[in-house]
Order: sequence, then structure tokens, then C-alpha cells
Amino acid sequence: MQKVFVAASLLLFFTLRLTAQLFPLPNYPHDYFRNPLAVPISLAANFGELRPNHYHMGLDIRTQHRENLPVYAAADGWVARVQIEPAGFGQAIYINHPNGYTTVYGHLNQFFPALAAYVGEQQYKRESWQVNLEIPPSLFPVKKGDLIAYSGNTGGSQGPHLHFEIRRTAGDVNQNPLLFNLPVPDNTSPGFVRLAWYDRNQGIYEQSPHILPVHKTTAAALSKIAEVSATTPWTIAPTLLTVSSNRISLAISAFDTQSGSANPNGIYEATLYKDAAPVVAFQMNNISYENTRNLNAHIDYRTRALGGPFLQHLSLLPGYPAPTIYAAPAGSPASGVLDLSDKKTHDIRIEIKDTYGNSSTLFFQLKYSAAAASPVPVTPPDAIAKRFYPGMVDGIETEDCAFYLGERSLYDSVTIATTVAGYPGAGVSLPGAVSAAHTIGGVWIPLLQPVLVRLLPRSPAAGTDSIHKHSWSAASTMGIVMVRTQGTQKEVQLPEWQNGWASARFREFGTFQLVEDKTPPVITPLQPLEGADLSKAPRIAFSIKDNLGALRNFRAELDGAWLCFTNDKGLAYIYKFDEHCPAGAHTLKVSVEDVAGNKTVREYHFTR
Repeated sequence: MQKVFVAASLLLFFTLRLTAQLFPLPNYPHDYFRNPLAVPISLAANFGELRPNHYHMGLDIRTQHRENLPVYAAADGWVARVQIEPAGFGQAIYINHPNGYTTVYGHLNQFFPALAAYVGEQQYKRESWQVNLEIPPSLFPVKKGDLIAYSGNTGGSQGPHLHFEIRRTAGDVNQNPLLFNLPVPDNTSPGFVRLAWYDRNQGIYEQSPHILPVHKTTAAALSKIAEVSATTPWTIAPTLLTVSSNRISLAISAFDTQSGSANPNGIYEATLYKDAAPVVAFQMNNISYENTRNLNAHIDYRTRALGGPFLQHLSLLPGYPAPTIYAAPAGSPASGVLDLSDKKTHDIRIEIKDTYGNSSTLFFQLKYSAAAASPVPVTPPDAIAKRFYPGMVDGIETEDCAFYLGERSLYDSVTIATTVAGYPGAGVSLPGAVSAAHTIGGVWIPLLQPVLVRLLPRSPAAGTDSIHKHSWSAASTMGIVMVRTQGTQKEVQLPEWQNGWASARFREFGTFQLVEDKTPPVITPLQPLEGADLSKAPRIAFSIKDNLGALRNFRAELDGAWLCFTNDKGLAYIYKFDEHCPAGAHTLKVSVEDVAGNKTVREYHFTR
């Protein structure tokens, strides 16, 4: 087996050396990091896969549909950080290594005993189950292969697995773990699914892509294309694509697999060539969590938001901030926009690769033929609209609604409108509404920086044509929240108040309304509790519900002292009996508060 991986490593090295043109040759330590599990690595997801609002930043390693598999340190180092949260990684360990890398292990069920005891002490010291602990290097040194935890399904996991990352410690930038020669056999090539093209004389969010299926063919069938290789290529039908714009860009849907697995994972690299010359490429490596949201500029966000497939752009949108996953030939812009104004026929090649150098290539020809002008987007007659551009600081103001975008809010130019969707008690309106409902922008327009939304509440006695002008007192605004809705989604913010206006920031467009929330959360024990004998019970659990789904604080006290309840996945609040609840009679006080400030307190008495 060792010889197989050495041979694969050499093949990878020489293949990348011969074919890499736009990215530097990877130079990562091989055989430094081991498999963090004791079972062969089988991937449920690889690095750079496309997810809602982010890239997948590591490897999801299957745990044979089981939990509590031993997890081992991938190399010598020290536990530098532990994080516990209801979503995300759930329970996670970060290990720093002397070679300048950090490994991350997520969705864990349990830490090794000494670390678990330390974390428990810190939780009680901080009176918080959710913690992010920076740990001194001297406390928990580890050797390669030491047991550090047991695998699980905590946090944002949808099933048992281990999430594993390798980062550069300096800058906390994620690297593609498959470049470190982990034992993941792979002799399969990535594949194409579809090709799309866009008219780049207009904004990317104001058009639908022209999508074409892709299929395999023979080199002989592509005899007109000069650079077709002898290997079986991919193409479209017909092989000559005639487009109606002199400036276009391309996008692809593609996938990769590993040997012995049919699971479709993400691709590592794609390069676009025009007449045998490289134009632009992207590569899934060197991505930090600060930049992972820029996935929304890498994909056709509009198509995906409206229920379509993932399409990966082979071009940069104007507002894509540095650093990017893209590269271009020295001295050339990395835009990837193809100028076809010469009306000549051009050979196009798109090559996709995995980290082992396995590749597939799509060949076709491209030509521009003038056609009717693209339709201008139509703004609803009752809307107030304005054209916005990347780098532009501007907004729209009406008598009871305003919104503002920052210079890094947009990836591409787009016309954004605001309309009145409904009034309190009528039309599209939420219970308890104290303002009109205003629809701003569209679900198909991604935001990098949040939009600032300002709303003016209406007098309870005002009609649909009357705006409440005077400043509301601090007392009268208590319990008023701003709610963003989009379909079944709901997001609640506690606004700031100035001169009678409420303002809050949101990461997505939608319909916004001020709502007076006077309903406190509901606390429901998931077992008989008051007066109960719990000497044989393993735990205490509560279900906490809020009318707007906007819980802010949960606190439990046993006999006046804080008690640690977990809240994995934001579901039930659970306390498992331990030394903090000795035998005897006890009083448990539970208090819950929502974003609006409504609070519920319950007290229970039981015997242990």
C-alpha cells in the first residue's frame, strides 16, 4: 500500500509540474499528517465543495454510519483551541503543529478525559455551555496518533462523520488537505455536467444563463478543433456554439469522485483556454473563513437561489474582492470575459482536474453573431428603483423606508427596487406589525456586506396612507423588533432607534417589517419534573419555543448555582446528571429571554 501512495505522489508531482500554468506548484509536506481515524478514509465531501453562502473548508470523512469512533491527532503538536456551539462544528478541537499548520476536528461527541474535565471547568467558570477556548500550549501536548476525541454528529452535521481541516496557522487560511498526501486513493477523473454562457454586456443578476448539456465523444468527432487531445473528450451538440453577444463569460457544472466511491464531490481546479491560450482559472485552495462567503460571487447565485443547479463561473465578477480563487496569465486581467467582436470562430477548451492530476477536458467552438438587443429588466410600476454598482455607497429613501449599501456590498451591478408589500393588518403583514412591510431587492442578489434597513413605525391609529411622524419614546419602542421574511425563512433583529426610525443590518434582501412582540417564550419540560423523583433518570430536558423563533438567552440554576445545559443543533436543552447535582432535594430555576426582551421564568422542585 505504501508503494502505491508513493507512486501516486510522484505522478501527482510530475503531472502538476507539466500542466500547472496559472497557479504555483503546491509545496506541502507529504506523510506528515496521518489519517485521523483508524478506518480507511472514505469521503462524503472534499475541500471546496459548494454550500449555501460558503465553501466546504475541509474533508468530511465517513465514520461507517456510526458515532464514537476514536479520533487521533494527525501529527505532533498541542491542543490550542476548543470550540463548542449549537451549529457549525458542534464540538471541535484545534491542534497547532510545529511545522506551521493547524488541524481541526469537528462534530465530535466527546473529548479525551483530561481535556473534557478542563473544558467543563471553563464552562462553569464562564457560566456558558457555548465556549471558544484559547488554550496555553503547555497544557495539552499531543503526539501523532494520540487519542484526542470520539467522533459524532454534533453541530451542523447531517449525519455521523468527522470534519477534518488543515490550515496555515499564520493567517488561519485553509489548505486543501488532499494536497498533503493523505491516504485517499484516487484514479478517477472529474466529469462535466453542463455548460452555461452569459451576456456580459448586462448584469449577471438580470439574466438567465444559456445552459447546454455536455457529453463525451471521440476525438475524431471534433476534427475541426485544432487542439483536441487523443483522449476521449467532452463536448456539446452542436460543437459550434453561436452566441448573440460580443462579450460573454462561461460557467460549468462539474463533479469529482474518489476510487471506490460514486459520491459526487467538488472539483479542485478548472482552466479556460481560448485558441490554446489560457484565459483564466480557479483553484480550490488557500481559502480563509473570512473569504468563504465569496462563493456567492464564484457561482451563478441567481440561478441557484431560484432553484437551479450550481454553476461555477470561469470569470470574476467586478465586485469580487481580493484575495480570489482565480488566476490569469501574467499581464492579463483575470476577468475571464471573452471578447468575440471579431466574429471569428474560436477554439475553446475547459480543463478540470482533481488534486491527483486526473483531468477531463471539454472542447467546442465559439462564435459571435449579432442579434437583437437583450431585453431591459422591467421594474414594477409601483416600485422605487435605482441602479447600484460595486464600490458604490448609496441607498434609496422613502417617507417610511430607507436602505443603504456599502462599497463592498455587491459583486455586480444591478437595479434594486423597494416596494410596499403590505400594511399592518392587511396584505403581506405579520401579526403585531407596527410598520408597513417593505420588499427590498430580491433573493437572487447576494450581499457581501450587510444592507442597512431603516423603517418608520406607523401610529396604531393610522390608516394605510398615514405615516406616524413624531419620535417614539424609548418606552414605546420596547419589544419592537425588525423581521426579515423570505418565503418560509424568518430573521429577527433588535433594531437601534434614532429620531423615531428603527434600523438594523441584514445579510440578505427580503421583506422587512417592524413587529411588536409581547409574547414570551414557552418552557416545556420533556419529562415529569415538578415534585418528581429523578434518582433513576439520566437527564433533564426542556423544549423552548418562541413565537418568532428568536431566542436570545437561556439560563438554568440549581439551588442558586449555574447549571450547564447543552443545546446541540439548537434543539432541546439537556442536562445530564453529574457531580453538580448530588443526592437530595433540589430547586431548578429556568429563565429564557427572546430578542424582544420578553422573559419567562419557571421553578421546579425535584429529588435526586
